[in-house]
Amino acid sequence: MDRKWIAILMAGSLLTGAGGTYAGMQWYAGVLDHQIFPSKENGPANSSESDHLEKVAQAYSLIFTNYLEKVEEEKLVEGAIQGMLSTLEDPYSVYMDKETAKQFNQTLESSFEGIGAEVSSVDGKVVIVSPFKNSPAEKAGLKPNDQILKINGDSIEGLDLFEATMKIRGKKGTSVVLEIGREGLNDPVQVKVTRDEIPQITVYSDMKKVNGEKVGYLEITSFSEETSKEFDKELTALEKAGLDALLIDVRGNPGGLLSSVEEILRELIPKDKPLYQIEERNGEKTRYFSNLDKAKDYPIGVLINDGSASASEILAGAMKEAGGYPVIGEKTFGKGTVQQAVPMGDGSNIKLTVFKWLTPNGNWIHKKGIEPTVEVMQPALYDTHPIQAEKPLKLDMNKEQVKNAQEILVGLGLEPGRTDGYFNGMTEIAVKAFQRKNDLPVTGAIDAKTASALEEAVRQAMKLEENDLQLQTALRLLAK
Repeated sequence: MDRKWIAILMAGSLLTGAGGTYAGMQWYAGVLDHQIFPSKENGPANSSESDHLEKVAQAYSLIFTNYLEKVEEEKLVEGAIQGMLSTLEDPYSVYMDKETAKQFNQTLESSFEGIGAEVSSVDGKVVIVSPFKNSPAEKAGLKPNDQILKINGDSIEGLDLFEATMKIRGKKGTSVVLEIGREGLNDPVQVKVTRDEIPQITVYSDMKKVNGEKVGYLEITSFSEETSKEFDKELTALEKAGLDALLIDVRGNPGGLLSSVEEILRELIPKDKPLYQIEERNGEKTRYFSNLDKAKDYPIGVLINDGSASASEILAGAMKEAGGYPVIGEKTFGKGTVQQAVPMGDGSNIKLTVFKWLTPNGNWIHKKGIEPTVEVMQPALYDTHPIQAEKPLKLDMNKEQVKNAQEILVGLGLEPGRTDGYFNGMTEIAVKAFQRKNDLPVTGAIDAKTASALEEAVRQAMKLEENDLQLQTALRLLAK
C-alpha cells in the first residue's frame, strides 16, 4: 500500500472506536479516495480472482433463477457481502445497507438521539463498552462490559452488532428495556432507559486545588471531529489560569477518530519518540511523530479504566511509553485495530478493518488493554447493581436482589450487617434508617419506591469527587 493512501486514511476518516458505532449512536465516515476492489477502470482481476468471482456469479444466477420462491436481487447481493464479511470473524468489519448508513450519518450533527452508550461485539457477545458522561445509559446504571441479552423482551441471539444497535436506537422520550448479564450477578437484570438528545460536547474542564497546587482537569468523553479544538481551547484557558499540573481523564471514553487523538498528542509528546505506529497487512510499520520540540513544563497524568477504548488507549499508550507520564486507574478495554468506512456508491457502506495500531514501543494491545502505572480500583460503591423489587424485599428473605440492596447500603455508609443476600434484622434497621433520611414510609421493607431511591442515592454518591478514589489518587500524585 503506497504512502499517499496511508496519508489519506490518517488525515481523514479512520475510526478507532471500540464498536465504531454507538447505541444511540455516533458514527464517523469519510469518502475514500482510492480503489480497494477491482473495477472495470482498473482492468480485469487476475485469473484466480476471476475464477472465484465466476463461482459467486454462478451461485447468484442459480439462486435467482431456480429457487422455489422469488428472490430480490438486492437481498442476494447484500447477503453475499454480509457473508464475506462474516468469514473474517471481525466484529468491527461490518456492512451497512442504505437505510442503516443513512440513520448513522444523521448522527454527524451537533447532537443525536439515543441512550448514549457505545456497544461492541466481544467473543460473539454484544456488550456495553462504555456509557457516555451524563447520558441516559449512565443514569440508568449501565456499566462497561454489561452483556445485552434481550431488547424489549426479545432475545438478540442470532442478531449481528448492527441489528442489535438498531433495536436499541430510538427517538427522544421513548424507552427501551435491556436485559443485562453482568459479572458478579447470578441472574440478569432489567434496565429501563429513556432515550434523550445526546450533545456532542466532548471536552470538560475544571481547575482542582490540591495541597495549594492548581491541577488542571480535562475530561475527554470521545474523540470527534471537534475534540482537538475543544481540548486546545480548554487547555489554553487552564494554562492562562496558572495550572501547576494537568490531569487528562479518558475513563469511559470509547474512542473515535484517529486524527483527533493524534492532534491532541502532537501538543503533548515531543518529536523524539513516535506517538503510535500503524501496521499494514504485510507487516510493514509506519511510525507517526509530532513536531513538538519539548514537553510541557508541568506534570501530566492520565486516568483510565475498563471503559477506555481504542483512541483513548492510543492516548494512554503514548503518554505512558513516549511521554513517561503516569497512567492511573484500571486496565483498559483492549482494541488495537483501525477501521475505514468505504462508500459503496449506492448509499451503503462497508466499514472494514484495514490496520493494526501499535503503541510507541510497538506493543499491540488488542484484547489485552493497557496496564496502568498506578493501579487504583474504585470503592465498592461503584460496583453496585440495580435492585429488581417487583415484590417487596423484607425480613428473612434470601435472594440476590437483597444482596444488591445490602451492597448499596454499605456503599452509602449504612450497615446492613451482612452482604450475602439474607435479609436479617440489621438489614431491616439499615433500610429504616435510609427511609427515614429520605422521607419515605419507614417500613423496613424494600418496595419499588425504596429500591428506586436507593439506586438514585448511589448514583448521586458516585458523582461526589470525594468518593472517586481514582481521581483523588491522581490529584495527590500530581500535586506533590
